Amino acid sequence: MIKTMKLQKALIAILLAVVALVTYLMSDEDSSWSKYLLELSGFLFMLGGFLFLYPILFSRKDKEGCVELDPEVPVQAEEKQNLQE
Repeated sequence: MIKTMKLQKALIAILLAVVALVTYLMSDEDSSWSKYLLELSGFLFMLGGFLFLYPILFSRKDKEGCVELDPEVPVQAEEKQNLQE
């Protein structure tokens, strides 16, 4: 399901954000680079959220009004496949 909806990049961004946040929490707060870890973590969380929304924002409707969440698949090719079945 995750591979079909093209969410691997979003999951990787969220996991990297969690790693950056844990590293920030474990580091000394007085160090000069700790605030950059927190900024990186926030940026990666926002990027992951936007990447999770990608399939919803770019979904297409077919003739019956059903939403196709895989933006890579052409609508005409899928209609031909449904007719063959």
